[in-house]
Amino acid sequence: MKKVDTYIANIYVGLRIGYTNDTYDFSYLESVVQDNVNEVKLCVTVTKTKFLYTDGYDDGAIIGLINYPRFPSTKEELKAKALELSKILLDKLKQQRVSVVFSDETIMLSKEDI
Repeated sequence: MKKVDTYIANIYVGLRIGYTNDTYDFSYLESVVQDNVNEVKLCVTVTKTKFLYTDGYDDGAIIGLINYPRFPSTKEELKAKALELSKILLDKLKQQRVSVVFSDETIMLSKEDI
């Protein structure tokens, strides 16, 4: 049995291209994430989601990272990987904002942060 301190990161990203009515296909998001995890040797979950708001909705995804006991990371390492992936998603998916929810804080990145 292996145990590590619990630390998670969930990245919330939409699929709508900017403020247009066009959207990216979920498979495009998966390919962007796959490229990153191949490069940095990371394992994540990718879950479809829907953001509901007043008079509307957007399709999106939640990308999940955990401190996996088989390949443990420090909080700082996991946070850095999540923020880097968030910046890539912000750019490649032409988003206005991406939210990253950690165990101890939530960070919203915008276009100005990349």
